[in-house]
Amino acid sequence: MAGLARVRVTSAAEASGYLVVPPVFKTGGRRFASPAGSIPVRLRVTRPWDGRRPRRRVAVVDPRRHVPRTDVVLADPRLVAARESLGVALVKAAVARAQELARSGAISPASVADTAAASLPLTAASLMPVINATGVLVHTNLGRAPLSAAARDAVQAAAGYTDVEFDLASGKRGRRGAAALDALARAVPAAGAVHVVNNNAAALALAATALAAGREIVVSRGELIEIGDGFRLPDLLQSTGARIREVGSTNRTALHDYRQAICADTAFILKVHPSNYLIEGFTASVSVGELAGLGVLVVGDIGSGLLSPSPVLPDEPDADSWLRAGAGLVTASGDKLLGGPQAGLVLGRPETVTRLARHPLARALRVDKLTLAALEATLAGPAAPVTEAMMAALESIRERAEAQAGRLASAGVDCRAVLTDAAVGGGGGPGVRLPSAALSLPEQLAPDLRSGAAVRRGDVPAVVGRIEGGRLLLDLRAVAPDDDERLAAAVVAARGSAPSPAVPAPADGVATPGRE
Repeated sequence: MAGLARVRVTSAAEASGYLVVPPVFKTGGRRFASPAGSIPVRLRVTRPWDGRRPRRRVAVVDPRRHVPRTDVVLADPRLVAARESLGVALVKAAVARAQELARSGAISPASVADTAAASLPLTAASLMPVINATGVLVHTNLGRAPLSAAARDAVQAAAGYTDVEFDLASGKRGRRGAAALDALARAVPAAGAVHVVNNNAAALALAATALAAGREIVVSRGELIEIGDGFRLPDLLQSTGARIREVGSTNRTALHDYRQAICADTAFILKVHPSNYLIEGFTASVSVGELAGLGVLVVGDIGSGLLSPSPVLPDEPDADSWLRAGAGLVTASGDKLLGGPQAGLVLGRPETVTRLARHPLARALRVDKLTLAALEATLAGPAAPVTEAMMAALESIRERAEAQAGRLASAGVDCRAVLTDAAVGGGGGPGVRLPSAALSLPEQLAPDLRSGAAVRRGDVPAVVGRIEGGRLLLDLRAVAPDDDERLAAAVVAARGSAPSPAVPAPADGVATPGRE
């Protein structure tokens, strides 16, 4: 028979017959190496042939033989459509994983196509959309500022061929990103000229390279900051070939410290906003206006990207105010308080900005068409989501939390509304607390909200909150009101995957952590 292996039995009791078996797994009996290679088989020994009866055969069907071929699975209409949007490689990888599950017995062979289709990603990129319920508005690990609808539309429009560096009227080469640069100049009236690079660290590196290579940068010891992932400002400045001249002390720096340090080798004074920490108590620092009176170029790094004064953050420095106070150059981030794409904003005196823009390093740091499109739409369009979140009234957030908590509790979820504090994040407003309200849930829901089965299937978005006092808090200040329904659906789905013991909800209104 085709597909069967004939094994000669050599024991005394079986010398008169043959045992015919397929090269497959079979429990019980003896163990032999099959002609299939390294796949072992277990054989059941039959009685010897006595010449009067037909030889008995043991035929066991290997379930792996029923696993459908790759081309058969790929012909499934769902996978055919997915190949158009995701590409052949991603779809074939999903099929291969499903086939392997069938071979191991984890799923039936008939389920291969369904399993492959269910495991396909939403897009060809691995980045997943997330609802930020951490209470940190500008969360670096979650991509910092979310783009506005206007900015997303602009990115979509610019994704193909576009006139990023072409004058459609004349048919000649145009100024790269002219409209975005004009919008930035209008947003900061005190800036004589503007330029854009790929992030704020790049803006500062370009300034140090173009203005201070081989020379000294004077900076206060209290402003030699370290930010996330071990990035240190002194390392960046020294990598450009500039030398750092530290003045003052960690907590106190006076005007005379700068004056004494200035010499013929001084390229500029660097004023850095320590945006992710506070020094309180016995402290002293020097303002931009005072530094500008020393007769040396002042470069200001405001980091957080606030372009003009904010009523919510009155102590946060902004680019326009620092330029009016006498700074010759200011650098800032585009994806923090401005609420736009990742970008380094360079603003200042025309001759200084032009010197940076024409430096050879500027070419390596320039931004692409998508960044320019998103930046222009952020500057010229409606308020960015980060701005709306900062400005949202506590009463509005509280009402949303109460409504959601009541709805989820009626669905059997251990949920109650609590008052809490949110933070700006992203190096903005250090120490500033934004009163907020959150949904308080069992801590064990956190993993399923982040990456449970419903999230992996794309049925609900991933939701990231924070753990406080043994409870999972979903802070609503950074959550857009339009996402409330999706947030509730994600909680219900997570509750179904990871049931938790019921905890009685407070009898009246909103509870406050620690005072429940």
